[in-house]
Amino acid sequence: MQKKAFSLLLSFILLFTLVLPAAPPVSATNDAKITASQSKNSMTEEREIQITADLGTKTDVNQLKWTFGGKPLEEWKQWDPNAKKYSGKPYITFSEPPAYIEGSTKIKATIKFSLLYGTNDVSPRSLRTLYPALIGNYDLAVSDPSKGKSAVTSMKLNVYDEYLKWEEIKPEVDRISKNAINGRYVSSETLGHSTEGRPMHFMVLAKDKASVDQYLNEIAKQKLENPAAIKRKIENGKLNNYKVPIWINNIHPDESPGVDAIIELYRIMATEKSKTFKTGEPGKEKETNLDIDQALDNVIFLFNFTQNPDGRVHNTRQNANGFDLNRDNTYQTQIETQNLAKGLTKWSPVSLLDFHGFYDEFVIEPCTPPHNPNYEYDLLMDGMMEQAEEMGKAGIANTKYDSYLIPLKDWPNKFDDATPSYTSTYSMFHGAMGHTVEIPDINSESYKALVNAGLGAAKYVSENKKRLFLNQLNVYERGVKGEDNRAVDSWFVNPEGEKIGRDRDGNESFFPDYYVIPVDKKGQKNVLEAHKMANYLIRNGIKVSKSEKKVKADGKTYPKGSYVIDMKQAKRGFINAVLYDGEDLSEWEEMYAEVINNFHDLRGFDRMEVRAENAFAGVLLPVRTAEAPKTKMKGNADSYVIKNSSNEAVKAVNKLLKMKKTVYQLTEDGKNYAAGDYAVSSEDLSSIKKAYYLETVPYNKKVKTVKLQQPKIYSTGSAASKYVLKELGFAFAPSEEEADVVVDDAGLAKKALIQEGKPYIGIGSSALNFIEKENLLPGFDYSTTTGSRASHEGLLRTDVNTEMLQTSGYTAEEKLYIATGSYMKAVPKDSHILAKVSGREDFFISGWWPNHDVLKNQTIAFTKDEMTLFSIDLTNKAHPQYSYRLLANSIYAAGK
Repeated sequence: MQKKAFSLLLSFILLFTLVLPAAPPVSATNDAKITASQSKNSMTEEREIQITADLGTKTDVNQLKWTFGGKPLEEWKQWDPNAKKYSGKPYITFSEPPAYIEGSTKIKATIKFSLLYGTNDVSPRSLRTLYPALIGNYDLAVSDPSKGKSAVTSMKLNVYDEYLKWEEIKPEVDRISKNAINGRYVSSETLGHSTEGRPMHFMVLAKDKASVDQYLNEIAKQKLENPAAIKRKIENGKLNNYKVPIWINNIHPDESPGVDAIIELYRIMATEKSKTFKTGEPGKEKETNLDIDQALDNVIFLFNFTQNPDGRVHNTRQNANGFDLNRDNTYQTQIETQNLAKGLTKWSPVSLLDFHGFYDEFVIEPCTPPHNPNYEYDLLMDGMMEQAEEMGKAGIANTKYDSYLIPLKDWPNKFDDATPSYTSTYSMFHGAMGHTVEIPDINSESYKALVNAGLGAAKYVSENKKRLFLNQLNVYERGVKGEDNRAVDSWFVNPEGEKIGRDRDGNESFFPDYYVIPVDKKGQKNVLEAHKMANYLIRNGIKVSKSEKKVKADGKTYPKGSYVIDMKQAKRGFINAVLYDGEDLSEWEEMYAEVINNFHDLRGFDRMEVRAENAFAGVLLPVRTAEAPKTKMKGNADSYVIKNSSNEAVKAVNKLLKMKKTVYQLTEDGKNYAAGDYAVSSEDLSSIKKAYYLETVPYNKKVKTVKLQQPKIYSTGSAASKYVLKELGFAFAPSEEEADVVVDDAGLAKKALIQEGKPYIGIGSSALNFIEKENLLPGFDYSTTTGSRASHEGLLRTDVNTEMLQTSGYTAEEKLYIATGSYMKAVPKDSHILAKVSGREDFFISGWWPNHDVLKNQTIAFTKDEMTLFSIDLTNKAHPQYSYRLLANSIYAAGK
């Protein structure tokens, strides 16, 4: 979410405070005290609190004035969802009216605090946005106006007792750390900082520092490099005192019990010697004990209190850029997921728990099919299902919940892990048993369910350390040996449950021997993206090398200097997940989220599979950091052409326009350049060339051009589009009326402005629906299909009209991405088609789009007059970066 969006949210909350019962006041000086049976009130739990007050004199009790937060009790009302204000039934009442104790000036009463929102669960989004404004300390006061006497006590009103605001988390963690049992090692660290600069608080808890040092300096590296050697040490009894990490995580901070449960688990593990809790099925519960000293002989605990600090502050699921981070763990467009990747790469935990909400059921992964074929699923499941059972039994035995649900066991196919973008599924590529844990409610019961599920998980890992660690080592060993073990095949099934195994496409192994990413201009269409991909892999713990020599293999020649990823390494499943083309999962009835990663096509660089064992043996040098190339200005020309071949070109042009420099766009082809490229003076190019990697050639000024003006954009709809436009350097207009171009991916543009001829770029099904519904383009018709959770998506072979400025820099055949299941069935006469789906039989590369044959030869982008429409989802989750220039080109072309 952009900062402007947060301002709007804050304005919305302020509007609601006009009808709230009261804001937490500053405590006043008291003449006397009230004694209360407790000082905590919960919005999600009815409570009766016994009150004793002494004003020193007697008066008519009916004349006494009772207030809470400076507001008369009778003015506190429950939330009325229909009126959308606090105007419902009384929230605070007397269940036992005030009365003097006989022979005393003391007053006794029982005050009842009911459910502020009429429910003990405020997880619905309509309520989740409301409660934070009311959390705080309030004065409960009784006064005698006739005597000028009053008595006051402070009470905490919270959504549930354990909820901590962002600013309360670090002090509470520090308090726990100070109270840690002597000898236990606690280390306060940070995984990095959030979009708005807040630290991602992270705690390491271990038996002692030596345990951490041994793991990080010896085991963590060796288990990736030579897992077989560690296995031998364990089996021979030469390695007994090792510890394995458990990582406990929250990524959606508005699913609030998760954060608070992690803090409580840290408190238990740091400050208690043992913890007794119940486990078992309903009616068969029994007490069990976690001996924490014994657990610390086996486990290192890692607590990531929230992966999204800004979301905890603003009580949002998304981060400050408006992104759902639980869909970004592989894309890693956001700093928070990049930080997490570095942390998981460092620790490679055996188990990861990611605390979430909200389902009607108490849900614990593992997931249903289809499973991502790059997992060593058979090894992960040797423990993952059992751990889920132990978590579930502990979660329900200690709460009001009477059941838990494991999707793999209890559902057919509605909770898949085909995508590795969730925190839990991403962690599985690091060899972790990755569990998403979904609670039903926002209240203390769901908080307790998570705490006890965490205890169950800790006990399970501690007691099964050897087997679970050997399973992780076996995952790594398969990678290091290049083994495609057929034991995994039984986990990969079709919708009928029939085993299909990994699709090896006639090859001996599902995995290639190498991936090669060239960096020479002849073999690489986007040199900068090639370097960025190398750094992405390194950040995720992948070994990347450079070839010292030209190599011939598979009948092809791979240039010297190319990045080479040898697939014989521990986390080769992750490499393949982001660099293979992906799967066609269209036969499945339902998918949970996008399944396409395919960085090479969506981010626009060339990569090659090599299936020749040892093809690069002896010619590889390790790469620690991939250094981006620099812009070169050949010759000594007065002017240069910046090729429209990358997003860097767009950023550079927008930077120059912002600097009030002159930029021309070519409108016809030349000898070494093409329509859509940009012409600038040598002086202006020199001023920015260090900031961008640009392809440039001298310009002879012999082709037609048009002078560019910096367009002001108004973007409706998704945070992703706003983020992308900002990243590309476009200027934003304060209103739709003042904009030069409207970019709309939500169908929220103003109809009248479009009718008046305001240049308009519509992206995806919502925008297409808006144009059709409002009849803004006679002759236009489109079709869209959606699933219950994820829209149909596909990476498609397409035919592109390269004669248009909107498609400058693209070739006649491109692979383009649709995320919202839409295409154009009819376009108006005199439209210019920009792109169509190919008519080839193999047009559908990967994705989930049942009955996708209807897409053949269909239009997916066109322009007419001041309107350009795309069913291509150009900015979806900021991942299809190769498509950004279609948007930028269309913006520059608007109004011409």
